[in-house]
Amino acid sequence: MNIHELKTVNPFFEDVWDLRKNFEVRKNDRDFQIGDKLKLLEVRTDGKRERFIYVKITYILKGGQYGIDKDYVVLGIQALN
Repeated sequence: MNIHELKTVNPFFEDVWDLRKNFEVRKNDRDFQIGDKLKLLEVRTDGKRERFIYVKITYILKGGQYGIDKDYVVLGIQALN
């Protein structure tokens, strides 16, 4: 199991934070695996304190199908306490 630190801009970070978004679309450059954790880092430009949230990868849809670029993946994620 790996932990990947990834920057995430708003409104996408906020949607994960509020549990409205349970997926991430990312370039497939880190050998993501089911069970890996992501540390999603909020990127802010307004000077306010940045937050982070840990999530676990529960599903991986690889690109090259369904209109997803071959270099990308859609990651199903679940927030961790």
